[in-house]
Amino acid sequence: MVKATVAALEDIKARDIVVLDVRLMTSLFNWMVIASADSTRQTKALSRNVQEKLKSFGAKVHGVEGEENGEWVLVDLGDVVVHIMQPAVRKYYNLEQLWGYSRPVRRGRKTAAF
Repeated sequence: MVKATVAALEDIKARDIVVLDVRLMTSLFNWMVIASADSTRQTKALSRNVQEKLKSFGAKVHGVEGEENGEWVLVDLGDVVVHIMQPAVRKYYNLEQLWGYSRPVRRGRKTAAF
């Protein structure tokens, strides 16, 4: 599911994709995917693409937050939570640092085993 999520983000040219393994930190979900988008339109397109691609693989979308505004969209896929943010919002909230002791599994276009 993580690979499909990252692929869906890459399809619409998301930037600075980071995958965090948070299994040791919370029991609510296992993976956090964070990506940047350049505009409200791209943020919404990325969210829709993630939802469509993951549904086609049989995943359930448990919820979507922030699509109306488009500055920060959260897509809840159960074991995977996706944050799609515009750069200023991402820098302000700095989720990577907030979850800092989780280990990054993937950053940018480097490939890792999920």
